[in-house]
Amino acid sequence: MENPTQGLYTETIQKFLIVYRHLRMYSRQLHQEGISGRKLSALRYIHEAGPRTVGQMRDYLYISDSGTSELIARLEKMGYVTRTRSDTDNRVVIVDLTAAGRELAQTPPRGGVSLLRERLQTLPYKRLSVINEAMTEILTLLEIDHDYS
Repeated sequence: MENPTQGLYTETIQKFLIVYRHLRMYSRQLHQEGISGRKLSALRYIHEAGPRTVGQMRDYLYISDSGTSELIARLEKMGYVTRTRSDTDNRVVIVDLTAAGRELAQTPPRGGVSLLRERLQTLPYKRLSVINEAMTEILTLLEIDHDYS
């Protein structure tokens, strides 16, 4: 007879591996279509929220200022976004979609982190809190620094 803890361990690691494999497969699928998951996520964010500042993009994507600027520059070079200075504050850069960017944001199948973001927002606070606690524990177990300050 199997130890209950061992059975739960086995089920938990299998579920984690299923999520990990799914995210990798989705990422490979997007790369075959010529775009990364992060780029697509940025396009979808602008599509759903409207024109965004570089800072808003950084906060949404959880990447550095320089990483955000590089990503936006690549998307602009690909013809998916435009950057313009704010009329009210010349220091602020506004990122918006081009027609091609809008089309791409609507076209590929939803999946990966984009779908997770969408679905997590619909969960009741209590369920979301349980998932958040579990994710915090996973970060701790993997010794990943998760201090966002």
